[in-house]
Amino acid sequence: MAHTLLLVDDEEKVLEFMEPYLREEGFEIATAANGREAIEKAKAIKPSIVVLDWMLPEMSGIAVCRELRQLGPMGVIMVTARADEADKIVGLEVGADDYMTKPFSLRELAARIRSVLRRIEGQAGREDMLRRGELLLSEAQCRVWKRGAEIPLTPTQFKLLLLLAARPGIVYSRLQLLQGAFEDDYLNDERTVDAHISHLRKKLEDDPSKPVYIQTVYGFGYRFGDGS
Repeated sequence: MAHTLLLVDDEEKVLEFMEPYLREEGFEIATAANGREAIEKAKAIKPSIVVLDWMLPEMSGIAVCRELRQLGPMGVIMVTARADEADKIVGLEVGADDYMTKPFSLRELAARIRSVLRRIEGQAGREDMLRRGELLLSEAQCRVWKRGAEIPLTPTQFKLLLLLAARPGIVYSRLQLLQGAFEDDYLNDERTVDAHISHLRKKLEDDPSKPVYIQTVYGFGYRFGDGS
């Protein structure tokens, strides 16, 4: 599966310079000409990497980078004509994974993109990360994030979420959820599952009354949806 890149620059010639080469390198490409368009496209397509120009109309690349970090895991490579070391430090401090100064070669850009991808994928592998829609779960750390912001869960809530998220679309009965996520003391009270599901929805869902992650299958139990 090809990785998607989002190229963000207000100069059309720069996009025309980068896009054909990176397509030839096997990447899927989307482009944006300003900061607000970049954020909207990032929300829609969830790119693996954003190649982001510092100087943009409407919003600076720095402001865009800050917002991208709230959307979930994705690499950000800042591109700028600024060569000052202080500027590079600012870019990295707001969350950029790498920083390139214009002019640069397309070969170097492709190498930097692959380097960031390896770093992201290696980290995900080490931490047993599970991505589901806008959610990111770390089994090793018992933590979950939505759009980059951590959601505090109790250990039981996390076990319940992980059990469902590990097999999206599979329907679990209340008894199966009790056996898989709860201590023995709860095994005779299936109502406790409903209470925990209710609390999870309040924490995870944009609208708990219309859940897209933890869905009820009436007469059977619960399943994990795709978040769409």
